[in-house]
Amino acid sequence: MKNVQIPYELFMLMLRYHLVEDDDCLNEIRQGLEQKLDSLVRHELYEKYKTAPTQEEREKARQEYLERRGVPNSFRW
Repeated sequence: MKNVQIPYELFMLMLRYHLVEDDDCLNEIRQGLEQKLDSLVRHELYEKYKTAPTQEEREKARQEYLERRGVPNSFRW
């Protein structure tokens, strides 16, 4: 089972939302979780790029990783 770390501020916002039932921080929680999810997806793509069994799969994962990172086509090799 994998563990995921989140920033302390996000954790406190989640506690406030669930324990104190404060709905004011819902948008901040949503943004923080979306950022974390994007980070996890980028990490998995990078890992796949480095460990894929075929050159074709590595290149596909590399291109998708660079797209997610926002690297322009003119800057890629």
